[in-house]
Amino acid sequence: MTNQISSLDSTTADLITIRKQLLDLLCQLAYREGNFVLSSGQSSSYYINGKYVTLHPLGALIIGRLLLSMLPEDTQGVAGLTLGADPIVTAVSVVSVYENRPIPALIIRKQAKGHGTMSYIEGPVLETNAKVVVLEDVVTTGASAMMAVNRLREAGYQVDQIFSLVDRQQGGREFYEKEGIHFESIFTISELQENLNKIRSRE
Repeated sequence: MTNQISSLDSTTADLITIRKQLLDLLCQLAYREGNFVLSSGQSSSYYINGKYVTLHPLGALIIGRLLLSMLPEDTQGVAGLTLGADPIVTAVSVVSVYENRPIPALIIRKQAKGHGTMSYIEGPVLETNAKVVVLEDVVTTGASAMMAVNRLREAGYQVDQIFSLVDRQQGGREFYEKEGIHFESIFTISELQENLNKIRSRE
């Protein structure tokens, strides 16, 4: 793979360098063109399967570092809707220990657990009104991450920020703004497609 750097280097490389590496990984591993139906029900000529990168050892390390650097200092937990956000919140939580700011990870079920605690939320129980940031791989309309926000708020947590790897620029940001939620993405789909064109021009 072009511009590949080792996992060891990624632990100390500057954030600008690893951001570019993540962009290449997303373009080369996660981005596909064709005819797809998204979880939102919309049709699309391209699809981003973030799990090809979030479950990649180098991808997970880079994602953990980048998203941790974006979190406010008073963040007390990170959470996301299963399945796409599971490796993301885990990566951030693991990296946070090495950065001496340990942050627990929570996983939000789409349906309540059918046995035991019958809970929507898996992970450590945080203090009431703890500040939790929701993480997502790809945002389209914003509905998936908003489901996580609502579940967390119902559990008594303070949630007013969502961070994602990629913004497809199809209404998610505007939806969150109307809901009073601050939204940031590491990349927009425009950045991915521009970088992909550069990669193809070199081949």
